[in-house]
Amino acid sequence: MRLEEEKDYFAVENITREAFWNHHAPGCDEHLLIHNLRKSSEFIKELDFVAVRNNEVIGNIVYVKAKVKNNGFEHNILTFGPISVLPEYQNKGVGGKLINHTVGLSKEMGYRGIIIYGDPEYYKRFGFKESKKYSITNKDKKYPAALLVLELYPNALNGIEGIFDEGKAYEVDENETEEFDKKFVRKEKGYSKTQERFNEISGKYL
Repeated sequence: MRLEEEKDYFAVENITREAFWNHHAPGCDEHLLIHNLRKSSEFIKELDFVAVRNNEVIGNIVYVKAKVKNNGFEHNILTFGPISVLPEYQNKGVGGKLINHTVGLSKEMGYRGIIIYGDPEYYKRFGFKESKKYSITNKDKKYPAALLVLELYPNALNGIEGIFDEGKAYEVDENETEEFDKKFVRKEKGYSKTQERFNEISGKYL
């Protein structure tokens, strides 16, 4: 693993596209998201890592500063994503190594916790827990099953509760996605079973 460099940008965007294509919905917008996140003031370059095998970039994880808001108070927090691994290298521990490495660095850098949207079955193995345990909701003041929280040290989030706000950096325009996608090899949009799982955890409230 190493920090992402500018020479990696297009390769990482293509990896992200390959990893997420038809995964959450027909097509994807995560490759545009990673492109835009790098330009955000909340983007954390020190936690932007790639996984490399035989000089080929095969995976990536990125972090952004986010907030938990409560009655006019704002608490700084981290969020990560997208985390992407080329399909042929998935289920081989690459994503886990990227997560464990950057979680350790986040702790060393003094951050208190990480909040993400992800599949509980996967992320709970890294210590993430349901957001309801911390009284942290989404913007609709609900507890989606996909909203997960990791304390970076014991009791790190004591006194922090409220609404998780990942910021405008994660907002992607559909028209911009269509235009950006023209830079890549054409792929067919379609249905996959993973879309059912995504809809299940996104629509399930705890």
